[in-house]
Amino acid sequence: MLFTDYKDIEAWANGPVIRELFNYHRGHYNISEVKIGNPDTMTLIQKATIDAVLDYYGNKSAQWLIDLSHLEDPWKNSRSEMREMERGNKVIPLDSIAEYYSSL
Repeated sequence: MLFTDYKDIEAWANGPVIRELFNYHRGHYNISEVKIGNPDTMTLIQKATIDAVLDYYGNKSAQWLIDLSHLEDPWKNSRSEMREMERGNKVIPLDSIAEYYSSL
């Protein structure tokens, strides 16, 4: 698992968020280097997955990513009882993320 140091992915109003990473990068809107974690502990498959995600999504705007996340079941299902822009921190279950994205 790539996020062993982080507890939860939360369904915030603008999309999925890992609170600890958000707090670490708060106020930085262009991140070219991550100084936390150890990439040497990742497998080649994990690194290739990250590279593929960055290749596809890395040039997308924040609004494009927000709009996309709002169409995807893991985020939508976790916020099903909330109003559109209501603040909240409901956890998105990892099994729902794995199931949804492995089916694409």
